[in-house]
Amino acid sequence: MPANPFLLAADNPAALLPLLREQPQLASQQDEHGYSLVHAAASYNHLDLLRALVSDFGAPVDLRDEDRETALFVVETVEAARCLVEELGLDPAIAGDEGKTARQKIQEEGDFPLVAEYLAGLEQGSVAGTVNGAAATNGTPSSTTTTTGETSAPAMELPPVPEGLAVTMGTMAEPQEVADLPDPEFRRRIEQLAEREDFHTPEGQAELRRLVQDAIAGEDLAEDRNVRQRQE
Repeated sequence: MPANPFLLAADNPAALLPLLREQPQLASQQDEHGYSLVHAAASYNHLDLLRALVSDFGAPVDLRDEDRETALFVVETVEAARCLVEELGLDPAIAGDEGKTARQKIQEEGDFPLVAEYLAGLEQGSVAGTVNGAAATNGTPSSTTTTTGETSAPAMELPPVPEGLAVTMGTMAEPQEVADLPDPEFRRRIEQLAEREDFHTPEGQAELRRLVQDAIAGEDLAEDRNVRQRQE
């Protein structure tokens, strides 16, 4: 009896690859419900198989099942979602028959909150870039050079800086490089957050955004108080 490629995709992806080499057309195969090997590989977090299906065997990354839902609707990990979107180019804004995106459906079902948060970050345009990129946006250098001519280590990742707030950051070893932040307390909180092991996780990035928003709100309140005092 011929091996079932969908079962192999779920349980034994290493055994599926030789079969795909013999029959590459299987890479785009879908069952009677439109479920594809791309869906299976994404759902079971078999990322090497997922990459091979799309990059090596030419399976469309945006294959849809009978509900017009892509593989992004069935992912259970942020890694699988990131692979589909950032590596393989799947559009996270694609909606299924119900008119919902993958983020909306996953968020409503509530089973994989980290995936929903990652996809929400994409929609808000707040997926973390590098500090170098954020600094360039604010007109500051993209790297730091010491007096000995050595270039500092690559900067850590941060989300885009909100409009109206200038943030200049280099490595955490050079506290003077954050002198342009709104106040010393904010600088301290940023540095503490950047040193945490979960800084690059969705939770860490979400907390960073909250810090930035708090700083902006604090500036706005201070300006409002100053205006009232001048008017009095």
